[in-house]
Amino acid sequence: MSDTPPVSLVCCDLMGAVAFDDSVVEKAFTEAIATQGIVPGTAAYARSMVQIDRARGCPPADVMHRVFSDDAARAQAAHLAFERSYRAMVDRFGIMAAPGAHDAVASLAAAGVRVCVITGFSRSVSRLVLDKIGLQWRVDLTLCQDDVPRGCPWPDLVLAAVIRLGIGDVRDVAVVGDTENVILCGRRAGAGITVGLCTGARTADRLRQAGATHLLDTIADLPALLAPASSEPAAHIDPSTGNSQTPGQQGVSAA
Repeated sequence: MSDTPPVSLVCCDLMGAVAFDDSVVEKAFTEAIATQGIVPGTAAYARSMVQIDRARGCPPADVMHRVFSDDAARAQAAHLAFERSYRAMVDRFGIMAAPGAHDAVASLAAAGVRVCVITGFSRSVSRLVLDKIGLQWRVDLTLCQDDVPRGCPWPDLVLAAVIRLGIGDVRDVAVVGDTENVILCGRRAGAGITVGLCTGARTADRLRQAGATHLLDTIADLPALLAPASSEPAAHIDPSTGNSQTPGQQGVSAA
């Protein structure tokens, strides 16, 4: 799209942007809090799941500290249980790359754009996921919760990627995710583009309110969004929305 600024680096959230696990994260959270006596069918469970939903995109350790805000020991125990449960579920049920993720990364690399995967997972869990989906060695950098003081919604992951990859201006960064907390991370870091993916439970309105500059149906549409205007077909203006759309392009809109 011609209205997008130049991009040198794309920071993609691991879960929801480049990987898809069919609710394994939610199931692992359910098992983890059950080890602390919070089980389905109780009021405590309902309250906890609301907190977990609001914290999507945040590090699991931070999520558990929200759920068990009055007991650090229980929070730590629940986080350790989450990690065990998630690894076991991935081994049992598997995990897959998000549709179009491999091609999107390859297209960005061919265009000279660096790609960093960011995640609130620990290093061991993030490596497991990337190995399972085959992207471990196809991106320029992976940053996890172990690499920064704070995870999303704080800006640390994006700023660390800028520093490590030698990007001259954070405004040349695009941040991509399907949760409000990842979008907020990009906005707080000063990224020029924040792309909300309408692939999960988050609606377009919620992503837009969090600060998404653009909305996409899938990461497969990302290279077309970031392509230089000179390499794209002439844009068509949809009279019903006022948004520009290149011929054949699906699911791309300015937020």
